[in-house]
Amino acid sequence: MENLTFNSPVLKMEGLLVSEQTLYPTFLFFLIVYLLIMVSNTGIILLISMERSLHEPMYILFCNLPFNDVFGNSIVVPRLMVDIFRPTSERYISYTDCVIQAFCYHMHIAASHTVLMVMAFDRYVAICNPLRYTTIMTTKMVVKLTASAWGVALGCVSILLALTLRLNRCGTIIANLFCDNASLFKLSCENPYINNVFGLMYTAALLGSSMGCIVITYAKITAVCLTSKNKSLNRKAVKTCSTHLTVYLIMWISGLIMIILHRFPGYAEYRKGAALLFHIVPGILNPVIYALQTNEIRQVMLKILHLKKLMLL
Repeated sequence: MENLTFNSPVLKMEGLLVSEQTLYPTFLFFLIVYLLIMVSNTGIILLISMERSLHEPMYILFCNLPFNDVFGNSIVVPRLMVDIFRPTSERYISYTDCVIQAFCYHMHIAASHTVLMVMAFDRYVAICNPLRYTTIMTTKMVVKLTASAWGVALGCVSILLALTLRLNRCGTIIANLFCDNASLFKLSCENPYINNVFGLMYTAALLGSSMGCIVITYAKITAVCLTSKNKSLNRKAVKTCSTHLTVYLIMWISGLIMIILHRFPGYAEYRKGAALLFHIVPGILNPVIYALQTNEIRQVMLKILHLKKLMLL
């Protein structure tokens, strides 16, 4: 019956399969997770925005990361929570809304990589060229790096989705928790060869460039640390770089698992789990890792908590 529908304006979302016994606990779990992501990431952005001592390139660039986590999770999690209470036969979404969700979802993924790339460049300049750091990482440079990170993501995702939108559709079922490019072009009754090829090239270019950037910058940082006798510089490098690298590895591993499982229909439920991990885990861990590992942010947080405690006394 599905294959008789041609370019239907309404699609059916498979979503998360939840039993009646676990309906409310599952909803409560996602609600708590979503609130934690919103509060922690928004709190980090406000903290950096309001505290003058944190108005440095490193922290301003980092603001892109919590903003992206708020953006990405707001696209996926609220809709997922609403669908939990809907019977699987009534989980409908318009094709337009599905395309918008897919576009925002891929923007979130692409920006996750490009933002971490510009943050790696900032760490490279700070550690390898400390005397020239203030002249290189000016306000203008920070704006350019931020615009480049989001601009590259926007351009790549626009081409990715444009290739899918040109296809005629015969299917109506999105076999996923949310809309993404792969789920959309799988609805096509045409040969999606170009989409598959470009999708693989896009993924390889995104993952390859981000990994290459991280490897090169960290190799140079490591070389500087090994040849430098400045213990203070080495301690700072280890602390800031380990934080950045931990965030990158969490995002990269969860994203890679999701991409691989998309190529194997028999592992659909595992793919759904990996997709959730990609959104939820970095969104929760990023603020925690940076708050605990970055001394300046931790000190500001302790100062604010101490002031609040004095006001309550």
